[in-house]
Amino acid sequence: MSVILGIDPGSRVTGFGVIRCRGATSTYISSGCIRATLSASAATRLHEIYNGLQELIDRHQPQHIAIERIFMARSAESALKLGQARGVGLLAAAQADVPIFEYEAKKIKQAVVGSGGARKAQVQHMVQVLLGLEGKPQEDAADALAIALCHAQTQSNLNRLGAGSDRFRRGRLVGPEG
Repeated sequence: MSVILGIDPGSRVTGFGVIRCRGATSTYISSGCIRATLSASAATRLHEIYNGLQELIDRHQPQHIAIERIFMARSAESALKLGQARGVGLLAAAQADVPIFEYEAKKIKQAVVGSGGARKAQVQHMVQVLLGLEGKPQEDAADALAIALCHAQTQSNLNRLGAGSDRFRRGRLVGPEG
């Protein structure tokens, strides 16, 4: 049994989703959003995100953290802001000594919806169905839960193949040398 924290990084809103996995069964624990103060400086917003992630890690004690890998953003400025928020997530995981795994958006959508080109509403719906939620989670929280579910599915498949997380890094299976 393992607990997975999924993170959907954002400079204003960072989604999080926590699930518990036992074999191929995933159970919802918690989800939501860390909302940074819009009027605050960039450094203060990043600190707020970091503190929120640190609190989540302390509370839920995840065995794995999964985060969305950066894709081409609309602009260089957007990519930079997203990268900074993502870096805060990587730092929080590293400081807590929790292994972190990265997934591309297409892989996440493929794992949860069955199509790498799925829309946000489809991801929300499938997260609701897969975790047996009463209502649709907020978009950023649904994305974070989808990231956690993608990791759970990947780990389950690797375990069936006999290649556990010790040989899996950054969304890829690696050789014995790591």
